[in-house]
Amino acid sequence: MPKAVLWDLDGTLVDSEQSHWQAWRDTMKSYGREITQAQFRSTFGWRNDAILADWLGSETTPDQVNQIGHAKEALFRQIVRLNGIEPLPGALEWVRRLRQASWRQAIASSAPRENVEAVLEALHFRESFEAVVTAEDVRQGKPEPEVFLKAASVLGVMPSQTIVVEDAAMGIEAARRAGMRSIGVSARSKLPASLHVASLADLSVDAFDRLLATDGDPFMVGNYSAPSPPSGG
Repeated sequence: MPKAVLWDLDGTLVDSEQSHWQAWRDTMKSYGREITQAQFRSTFGWRNDAILADWLGSETTPDQVNQIGHAKEALFRQIVRLNGIEPLPGALEWVRRLRQASWRQAIASSAPRENVEAVLEALHFRESFEAVVTAEDVRQGKPEPEVFLKAASVLGVMPSQTIVVEDAAMGIEAARRAGMRSIGVSARSKLPASLHVASLADLSVDAFDRLLATDGDPFMVGNYSAPSPPSGG
C-alpha cells in the first residue's frame, strides 16, 4: 500500500519568516499602515484574505485585499530571488531519505503557487515532490482539511497512510480533520500533533515508519491529544 508525506512549506521546510515579515512590513507601509512583528507572527501561515481581515477588519474592500496581497507576494518573490532562502535543519535530508524509501511526497501549502514554485526553484528542490497543492487549488484554507485531502488524492494515497508535517496549530488541526497522522515542528511551542519535535533534525531515522505503524488513535502519540472539532466542523 502506498504511503505519503505532505509537507507544509513556510516554517516547516524553509526558514521564510524573515522574508515574509519584510515583504508584509514594507507592503503595508506603502499602503499607509504600520504592522508589528507580533501581529505578523500571530498570523504567519494564514491565507492573505484572512491575514488582512484580521489586520484591517472592515476598513478595506475585497479589491483592496487582492491588491495588497498581490503586492506583498510579488515583493516576497523578489526578496527570495535576490537573497535566496535556507532550508530548515533536517529538511533536505528527510525529503531525500523519504524519496529513496519510496514515500510519495507533496507540498500542501496555504501560500500562492508562484511563491511555492519560487522557493522550490531557489532550493533546486522541485523534482523531489510528485505534487504541489497551493492556495489557488482549494476553496477553504487550514484548519479545513481540503488542501491535505486534495494532495493525498493527487498522490493516490489514503489518508490513513499519510503523514502531514506542519509548524502551525491550524495545519495540525487540518491534518486531524483529514484523518491523517501529523508531525508538528516548532521550537516555540508544543503542537497538538501525533508527534512533536523542535526540529526535523531531532526525528529518529525510523520516525515516519513508526508513526504510520502506530495502532489505535494516532492523535494520542507523544502525550498529546487533539481537541474536539468545533461545532459544525
